Amino acid sequence: MSSDTLATVPAVPDAPDHADTPRIVPRRRLGQWTAAAVVLVLLALAVNSVLRNDAFQWAVVADYFTTDSVLRGLWLTLWLTAVVMGLGFVLGTLLAAARLSANPVLRAVSWGYVWLFRSIPILVQLLLWFNIGALYPQVFGVKTVNLLTPVAVAIIGLTLHEAAYAAEVVRGGILSVDRGQVEAAQALGLSRWRRWRRIVLPQAMRSIVPPAGNMLIGTLKGTSVVSVIAVQDLLFSVQLVYHRTYQVIPLLMVATVWYTVVTSVLGVGQYYVEKHYARGTGDRR
Repeated sequence: MSSDTLATVPAVPDAPDHADTPRIVPRRRLGQWTAAAVVLVLLALAVNSVLRNDAFQWAVVADYFTTDSVLRGLWLTLWLTAVVMGLGFVLGTLLAAARLSANPVLRAVSWGYVWLFRSIPILVQLLLWFNIGALYPQVFGVKTVNLLTPVAVAIIGLTLHEAAYAAEVVRGGILSVDRGQVEAAQALGLSRWRRWRRIVLPQAMRSIVPPAGNMLIGTLKGTSVVSVIAVQDLLFSVQLVYHRTYQVIPLLMVATVWYTVVTSVLGVGQYYVEKHYARGTGDRR
């Protein structure tokens, strides 16, 4: 091979020297780790204070935690929550449909209902319904005091209150569905019912479920206000006990722990329901 040929061959570059490559060092976040350590220390001190404080009387809490009266109150709380949420969302769905209708009268009535019942505190509503006999002594020839028991008053008051919020949740979920989806379903010749069942509702549920889950947990805790009208829910049941034994703090802790347990279970259920309706959206949750 001639020298001219050898001159045209490019030289092979030397292998990169890894020793000369700059090393990437992660940024030290001293402030974040310091804040995390402070928070953990404060949390440990708070937990230790609660567990070691004799005033909580944890032995008394354990004794009353599963008594018959407390469990009956817990059952009534759960039953009341389920009934109110079911009726509230049925009425709320009707109100949302009226708000989205082309009829101006239905839209105005729905808007007025939501405005009114969201403006009045739930405790005030319950007290008004509890004393409705002062306004209407008889309904269909029956004395109002005999017709509306405390439990019936609680169901009516809580349902009307929750329906106002449920209407906005359902309306927001329906409006979150792209209009093009509905138009495409119409172009395919799907009936109105099938469009709602197969196209609108499955997509709207992604927006409805998170606030509905929060409403469910809020309703569970909100049922405690019915104790003011002598409905024997969980809170009223423990109040009956500590009015007799004067062990206020441990009995309130019984109610607190039960509310925490139930809301935690509902939170887990909400997570899996949201995960189910988030399929295909790329939301890993």
